[in-house]
Amino acid sequence: MYNTTEPYITSLAELEERLSRPMPEVVQVFRQLQGDLLVLGVAGKMGPTLARMARRAMDEAQNPAVVYGVARFSQAEVCEQLENVGVQTIACDLLDADSVRRLPDAPNVVFMAGMKFGTTGAEALTWAMNTVVPANVAERFRRSRIVVFSTGNVYPLVPVVQGGATEATLPAPIGEYAQSALGRERVFEYFCARYHTPVAIYRLNYAVELRYGIILDVAQKVWTGTPVPLAMGCVNVLWQGDACAWALRCLPLAQSPPLVLNATGPETVSIRQLAYRLGELMGKEPLFEGTEADTALLSNAGKAHRLFGYPTVPLDTVVQWVAYWVMQSLPTLDKPTHFEVRNGRF
Repeated sequence: MYNTTEPYITSLAELEERLSRPMPEVVQVFRQLQGDLLVLGVAGKMGPTLARMARRAMDEAQNPAVVYGVARFSQAEVCEQLENVGVQTIACDLLDADSVRRLPDAPNVVFMAGMKFGTTGAEALTWAMNTVVPANVAERFRRSRIVVFSTGNVYPLVPVVQGGATEATLPAPIGEYAQSALGRERVFEYFCARYHTPVAIYRLNYAVELRYGIILDVAQKVWTGTPVPLAMGCVNVLWQGDACAWALRCLPLAQSPPLVLNATGPETVSIRQLAYRLGELMGKEPLFEGTEADTALLSNAGKAHRLFGYPTVPLDTVVQWVAYWVMQSLPTLDKPTHFEVRNGRF
C-alpha cells in the first residue's frame, strides 16, 4: 500500500526528528538573527517541535543564543524532553503579569499560547487566555520582534469554489473561540502601533502530523469503521514541520504595522476524497454521515507559498504516513480536532 518516495516513520523518535529537522532556510534565519529566542506556550501540540527545530537550526548556524521554552508545564515530561534537546525551560503562568515581567529579555519571541478546545462552558477563561495574555506579553516584549500564532478561524466560512480566504478577506469569526482569537490579533496590533513593535501574525489552518490532526481524525474513523462527518466538506492542511519552519522564517519579516500571513498547504482537501484515499491505503471502505455544504473554513496561502515555496512534505506523503501509523497502532495524542464543527463551538 505504501508508495511514497520517503521512508515511512515507525517510531516516536523518528517522528520527532523528522518534524523538527530544520531546512537550510531556517538555519539561515539564525545566521542572520542574533540574540535569544523565547517560545511562549511551548508545551502545546506544536511548541516542542518549533523549539527543537530552532535549537537544531541555531546549532547548525553556530549561533550560541539560548532557546527558552515557557509554559505552565502541567506535564513534567514535556519539560524534561525539551531540556534534553537543549531548550531551557521556564515555568510561568502567562496570565500573571508579574511573572511575565520576570521572564528574561529576548529579541526574538514566538507567541504560541492560547485556548481553543474546552471553550464552551469556559468562555471567560478563553477570552482571558486569548486577550489578557497577549496584552501582558506585548507590553513586556515591546522591544522584541514577535511572531504571533493565530488561526484561520478568524475568517468566515467561504464558498468552496473560491479557493479560500486571503489576507485581504475581512475577518468574521464564528463563535467565542474565533472571536477571542481575533481579539488576540487586535491586542498585538494595538501594542505594535503603540510601541512600533515588529510583529508577524501567523494564521495557521491546520497543522497535521502523525499523532494529531485532521488526516489522523479521518484515518482513525476509516480504520475503525466509524462514519466520517461531511458537514465541513473541505479543509486545508500543512505538515507540522513546514508550519514550524515557516513560523521561524517569519521572525525577520516581522514589521509595524504587522505582517499578516495565512499558512497552510496549497490544496483544497475534500474530506470525502481523503477518506477514500485512506480507505485505499488501509484496505477499508469508508462510511460517511451528512453531506457537504457549499461553504467551508478555507484559507488561501498563496502569499506564504510565494515567500517560502511548496511544503517540503507533500499532502499524499503525509496521508500515506498517517495510514501506516494508524495501522501499526502507534501512539497518538488522543485530541480530536473537531474539524467538522461549523458553529464555532469547540
